[in-house]
Amino acid sequence: MATQSVLPTTGRWLALAQLLRLPNVFTAMADIFLGTLACGALPGQTIQFISVLMASCCFYMGGMVWNDFFDQEQDRKERPFRPLPSGKISPRTAAALGASLMIAGLFCAFDADPERWHTLVVAVFLVAVIFLYDAWLKRTWLGPAAMGTCRFLNVLLGLSVAPGELKAWGWFLALAVGVYIAGVTWFARTEAQESKQNALLAAAGVILAGLVFALAVPALVGESEQASTSPLFPYLLAAFGCYLAIPLTRAVRNPTPRRVQAAVKRCVLGLILFDAVLATALIGIAGILLAVLLIPAMYLGRWVYST
Repeated sequence: MATQSVLPTTGRWLALAQLLRLPNVFTAMADIFLGTLACGALPGQTIQFISVLMASCCFYMGGMVWNDFFDQEQDRKERPFRPLPSGKISPRTAAALGASLMIAGLFCAFDADPERWHTLVVAVFLVAVIFLYDAWLKRTWLGPAAMGTCRFLNVLLGLSVAPGELKAWGWFLALAVGVYIAGVTWFARTEAQESKQNALLAAAGVILAGLVFALAVPALVGESEQASTSPLFPYLLAAFGCYLAIPLTRAVRNPTPRRVQAAVKRCVLGLILFDAVLATALIGIAGILLAVLLIPAMYLGRWVYST
């Protein structure tokens, strides 16, 4: 009797974790760690960092909920196992959860910077782009750019807690992450069906462009800003590129859904590694410790899908 009562509850929790894409939340955390560490906000502004971290997590999970909410018709055909089309979670519950997460994220963003409102302004733009992407833009050619903009703004969210104005290198740091994710999103556009090789090649080229932009970040940091670039940075970046190249090449050669989805999963969770490598360009080799976030992400990924 006890087993029978536990199983339905376990199933509901698993469906909720799938709806929120829990493994991917750690990629949002990595963006915030990158931004706050790069601008020197830690450990002096730990409270603000925690508020921004919570805001980012709320925005990411809320965005995933709204993504599935607006995709219900398509998922009934292509992914009927997902929480909403399968009936494990009702659309009304999903809408209430998604709205609550977005509101909670805005409150956290305001709490992080109640005087200047820099963080809240970035957060409002981020919420707006998330809704535009989920409800409309992802079905257009602007979809990858919109998703890249979400990640661009997420890095800015981490940078926003620093006192003073954002430096040029900060914008470029966020741009490198945004371009990378734009390429990943383009690569994933037709992951549920047979993809076109030319489209996959072009998307892989955008991913590579994000890595190339990353190379310029240390050069944009002035000597007066006390950046500590690890001499290993370019080698770590090259190693990361090779890490991505293996599944991407396999997917381009044989663009089946299974291979494309495997490549996308590596690229999505690989954002944690990309952020860690970028951190070494600004705070030294200690930045590689950000890669620790990959452990819980991969562990949860054993049960919860990432794409």
